[in-house]
Amino acid sequence: MKTTLAATALITALSAPAFAFDITAMTEDERAMFRAEVRSYLLDNPEVIMEAVAALEAKQAAAQADAEKNMVAANAKMLFDDGYSWVGGNPDGDITVIEFSDYRCGYCRKAMKEVEELVESDGNIRFILKEFPILGEASLVSSRFAIATLNVAGPEAYKAAHDALMAMNSEMTEPVLRRLAETLELDADAILAEMDSDKVTYAIEENRKLAQIFQINGTPTFIMGDELVRGYVPLNDMRMIVEDIRDNS
Repeated sequence: MKTTLAATALITALSAPAFAFDITAMTEDERAMFRAEVRSYLLDNPEVIMEAVAALEAKQAAAQADAEKNMVAANAKMLFDDGYSWVGGNPDGDITVIEFSDYRCGYCRKAMKEVEELVESDGNIRFILKEFPILGEASLVSSRFAIATLNVAGPEAYKAAHDALMAMNSEMTEPVLRRLAETLELDADAILAEMDSDKVTYAIEENRKLAQIFQINGTPTFIMGDELVRGYVPLNDMRMIVEDIRDNS
């Protein structure tokens, strides 16, 4: 690798204390020569630019990760103990995984079985579902039905309704929802009446507030431990993330 006098000076200047090198003390001729030598060095060694870009991106990613961890800590109550979201897995698990999900999201449907496999095979994960309907009226109606089911019939009924809604492609009309409730042997009248309750609306609005805080605008989005994970993640990758969280906790 070619190293010029100016490049050596640049490296020395960048690694030394700030007061050790003052480019403003140069004459105009010295500054022009310095700039020319630096340009020549970078043209001869363009990989230096890529190394600098990679270092900057790594620094920015680390800063973003730290900021997200601070946001998780600042909003821990709303995230991990909101009092209205369905909680599955191991209630005493050493790691909590949260999923923001939409019933009309294809990647949420794809992720569902893999998340279940992660939680069941690990045995030490507490799993929370956040209803986050963003894909239209059918998504909103589905979430209202699911939350109403949780309020009226409890967590087991919610999970059954959640799984069924994830598999449905029909319009979410009252007859369809009534038939679903009856198929699950639930009180259809009570659930349909609960769908428009303040309690159901509150749950959806609170999840939307959280999404705004974390700039979540797509599903699925996960919070795994204190890490924000955006988008669909294959099972093996989720396992690696969980293992890494445990190793660093």
